[in-house]
Amino acid sequence: MKTQKREEIADKYKWKLEHIFKDLNDWEEAVIESEKLVSNLDAKKDSIFDSASNLLMFLRLTDDFDLISGKVAAYAHLKGDENTKDSKRQELKQRLQPIGRSYSAIYSVFKTSLLKLEEEKLEAYYKEEKDLLFYKKFLDKVLRYKPHTLTPQEELIISQTSRLNSAQRTYNAFSNADLVFPTVKDEKGNEIELTQSNYTKLMESKDRNVRENVFKEFYSVYKQYQNTVAATFYASLEKDTFYSQVRKYNSSLEMSLFSDNVPLEVYNNLLKTVENNVPLMEKYLELRKKMLGVDELHMYDLYTPLVDLDMEFSYEKAFETVKEALSVFGDKYISELEETYNGGWIDVYPNEGKKPGAYKSGTYGVRPYILLNHKDNLNSMFTLCHELGHSQHSVYSQENNPMLYAQYSIFTAEVASTVNEVLLMRYLLKNTNDKKMKQYLITYFLEQFRSTVFRQTMFAAFEQITHDKAEKGQPLTAEILSGIYYDLNKKYYGGAVVHDEEIAIEWARIPHFYNAFYVYKYATGFSAAISLAKQILEEGEPAVERYINFLKSGGRDYPIELLKGAGVDMSTAKPIEDALEVFGGLIKELEGLI
Repeated sequence: MKTQKREEIADKYKWKLEHIFKDLNDWEEAVIESEKLVSNLDAKKDSIFDSASNLLMFLRLTDDFDLISGKVAAYAHLKGDENTKDSKRQELKQRLQPIGRSYSAIYSVFKTSLLKLEEEKLEAYYKEEKDLLFYKKFLDKVLRYKPHTLTPQEELIISQTSRLNSAQRTYNAFSNADLVFPTVKDEKGNEIELTQSNYTKLMESKDRNVRENVFKEFYSVYKQYQNTVAATFYASLEKDTFYSQVRKYNSSLEMSLFSDNVPLEVYNNLLKTVENNVPLMEKYLELRKKMLGVDELHMYDLYTPLVDLDMEFSYEKAFETVKEALSVFGDKYISELEETYNGGWIDVYPNEGKKPGAYKSGTYGVRPYILLNHKDNLNSMFTLCHELGHSQHSVYSQENNPMLYAQYSIFTAEVASTVNEVLLMRYLLKNTNDKKMKQYLITYFLEQFRSTVFRQTMFAAFEQITHDKAEKGQPLTAEILSGIYYDLNKKYYGGAVVHDEEIAIEWARIPHFYNAFYVYKYATGFSAAISLAKQILEEGEPAVERYINFLKSGGRDYPIELLKGAGVDMSTAKPIEDALEVFGGLIKELEGLI
């Protein structure tokens, strides 16, 4: 089907950016206002701590700037994603870059000056200006960085080094724009150009010959450029090593965990617990091999669906089903869902030039927007449910917190979205007696465990190993990186699959590796969500109340503490063990259906 032009799509299926600004003229006025605020802040940066009143005035000005700049940036981002091919729209984001750099430099001065301030002086300011106490928790978070902060002049230099952090930009340009893949044949024998965007779809093909050929052709291209990618990745590792050593952290991993105050054992518990449960993965893969009817299971057999079932969910039907599945949260939660659905906050269908994928995005003071590319299938319904989870988290957080404390951590962000998905899955399983439908749903759920818990944890192990070697000054050539990755693939998938040699170069296609130590949060978030959903379904109202309070808490505390309040202690291995117990139960349930 030909992709529609944006103007051909009914307005009810498009978000309304006029909720932020009436038009581009209003946006331009806000940009000018944000520039004035930056100038005002710049004029005051050298006298911030001369008095309690100066400090209070500066902090209030930063609040004003954050509010307006957040709206300006959100509008530019969303407007650009409506049509990524429109250069005029992309210019909006570029227009904001100098403002962002100026503010970053001012904030650097503020932070370093705060960290030099005597504790007694700050305490005296709190007594003198009672309104400053509102900012105490925020200031305390900044003060945590005191052991890792340099002199003001050094910090000014460090703030400018972001311009040199080109590894991620280089990789994205290379992988998304410059890589050219060969033509391959689809199930019908038609020759089509292999691309980043159609690779996964082709790997889901029912034709095993198609899957094998696509797999080999795809990775042959990365193999061809392995030395270039290895050099780019090593530059990223060197960047992380530079910042961690300059700022006096023991490792890049410690530096990454510091902002969320996440103990190192959380990371290590995840790796150790998942590695100890590889026999469960082997059991699932043996079941996959049996259902596919193959003598050997290869890496290119892991993405094709195990059950052939066409399930159609229109956007309207998908929303009604999601609503029913989440009704356990009560009337207010459902009314908030309906406001998002009906109020012009969701961009539903693909159009020419629209950004692919899905996300929740927005800024304080405006209900979150959701970008979808809905395709009337089960996967799209789960995507809608997932993004509504993110949206609801932000709605509750904004309603119950001032802007300064409303932004929640990425560590907790994936929890709300995944809880929604788990509840939808349980609802669908509960409300069908069709054997084939149950098989389809369970295999869908099992794949989430494989791809989110096992695969993302394997990625986390790769990041830990490669960063450790970079910090020790050890070489990391393409051959060494591929060897590390291949050994991890064997460890995390076990002996139930043939570890095709092409999989060794898979590290070269993972963009997450350029945002160090991020992927583990997918696995921990998923595990926490499995535990919370289980509590909600088994305990009812008490667990729901704890969970809603968690959504309301925003960024009031560090993520580990917020999750403890919801009923999950991520400082222990128990949530991961509980999630893997659910994984094992689903495998048994599927075995009973075949």
